[in-house]
Amino acid sequence: MTGERERVRWGILATGGIAAAFTADLVDMPDAEVVAVASRTDASAKAFAERFGIPKAYGDWASLAEDPDVDIVYVATPHSAHRAAAGMCLEAGRHVLCEKAFTLNTREAEELVALARSHDRFLMEAMWMYCNPLVRRLKALVDDGVIGEVRTVQADFGLAGPFPPSHRLRDPAQGGGALLDLGVYPVSFAQLLLGEPADITARAVLSDEGVDLQTGALLSWESGALASVHCSINGGTPVSASITGSEGRIDIPDGFFFPDRLVLHRDGHDPKEFKADPADGPRTSLRHEAAEVMRALRAGETESPLVPLDGSLAVMRTLDAVRKQIGVRYSGEEG
Repeated sequence: MTGERERVRWGILATGGIAAAFTADLVDMPDAEVVAVASRTDASAKAFAERFGIPKAYGDWASLAEDPDVDIVYVATPHSAHRAAAGMCLEAGRHVLCEKAFTLNTREAEELVALARSHDRFLMEAMWMYCNPLVRRLKALVDDGVIGEVRTVQADFGLAGPFPPSHRLRDPAQGGGALLDLGVYPVSFAQLLLGEPADITARAVLSDEGVDLQTGALLSWESGALASVHCSINGGTPVSASITGSEGRIDIPDGFFFPDRLVLHRDGHDPKEFKADPADGPRTSLRHEAAEVMRALRAGETESPLVPLDGSLAVMRTLDAVRKQIGVRYSGEEG
């Protein structure tokens, strides 16, 4: 794609809640056009298309993947289907934005990355946190040494539930459990600031179905930095984060992956608050992620510097290591 003003034509694969939230933001962006949607059934696709004024509705994924009017496909299925759905689109020549967790495991993620690179297609994990303006400001503050050398990172994401065994969050066939659905956020947050950890220790409480109801992990780096991350689908948490350095601390009191404010504490100084710019829209907005994708496509880039593929692979390796320690395995995996 070339030209700063060229509209990017989107296809939406899946019709659940996150697909609706993303599409609602897309249709309000003047440089985006949603041209098609696909689901496993005609009825679901048509209902979604009518809701958002989308001209094409497909009752199968392949038709969307092969539609030449689609520049990029947003894959919003459960992560158990990411490898199949995103892979189909990449092989058909479409660019792909794929929801997180990127895939079920590192092997699948590596396969998608290899496909994207061999077909010279854009691929990005939909880690909207990395595109959030205030999170980007946070990373810049840390990288600039405002709090000195990072010593510890803490982040949590827990939902109160309870979720019945039939819910997707407890369904092993859909990659259920707290870790891949919620834990990917605190892990990605820690790795945004510190990179891939050198060592991992994890513990969890498992459901009768064999997925994790809550998981805690201690990540460590050769620098001496430590990160404590926690996720849960059986207890609500503050969804907060804190980064402590040798010269200060930054707190995100709530909603760390879509913050409206952060507070800088430095020794000998009054606390300084950084607030989200109202012009950036609601804190739940996914448009920053969409804007980054479209910027990259117009620039001819095959991956985003904000959400690099090597970083997504590193997060998947951490999630795999945690799952190995807590004993969560999905169908078709070794071990």
